Amino acid sequence: MNPANPAALLVTVDFWRVPRRRIGHALARVAADRSALRHVTGLTFAKLLGTGSASSLGLRGADPCQWAMVSVWETPSAARSFERSAQVRAWSVLAEERWRIDLHPLSSRGRWSRREPFGDFTAAAAPTATAAGTKVAVITRARVAPRHALTFRRAVPPVVADLARAEGLLFAAGIGEAPIGLKGTFSLWQDAASLRRFAYGRPAHSEVVRRTPEVGWYSEELFARFAVLGSRGTLGGRDPLLALLPDPTLTAR
Repeated sequence: MNPANPAALLVTVDFWRVPRRRIGHALARVAADRSALRHVTGLTFAKLLGTGSASSLGLRGADPCQWAMVSVWETPSAARSFERSAQVRAWSVLAEERWRIDLHPLSSRGRWSRREPFGDFTAAAAPTATAAGTKVAVITRARVAPRHALTFRRAVPPVVADLARAEGLLFAAGIGEAPIGLKGTFSLWQDAASLRRFAYGRPAHSEVVRRTPEVGWYSEELFARFAVLGSRGTLGGRDPLLALLPDPTLTAR
């Protein structure tokens, strides 16, 4: 189903880090879970993803020890019930670290696998402005048209170099269903102003945005922005959002 009301949704992003000796088990887990997730109550959309460096979107930057899942829930109680599922228990056995971020969708344009997973914002009321001081998350995802793969690859390095140096960036990772053709990023920002400065104030990124409709790099693309509600766990021994306390309304529902 396509969620029609973004205000009712909870989006969670999980990162699992597995020891190198368990990479094969993680690959098998991903294959098994992709089918099982279709039957989870209250889960309207889910993608199990490989991850890597946001500074190298492709095979060279892939990190086979780190895996992610983007999930869209009808209610927070459905997300809490999933914590007792066989899938979460299996990843807990495999992983040496888990980091989860809880998000509320603010805006989304485009499609992912021909769906609008974070809600129909064309039919919804205008999204509420992000409160000052609220951390912001961004998910981008694109399917690069094969005929434009080379020109896209040439355009990306200046953008990802800018991203690594961006003021206010707290965390960034490349994400994708496959290392070739399916490009995405997950990034966390100190506030909406930091994100705007990167999106519109950096020449390399502005140039790619300008050229996108002209060149037609993508056969499918999505850009979604979220307010960060809270986080738990660690990745690389720390929580990048440690200073952000969990939203009390999330655990109260």
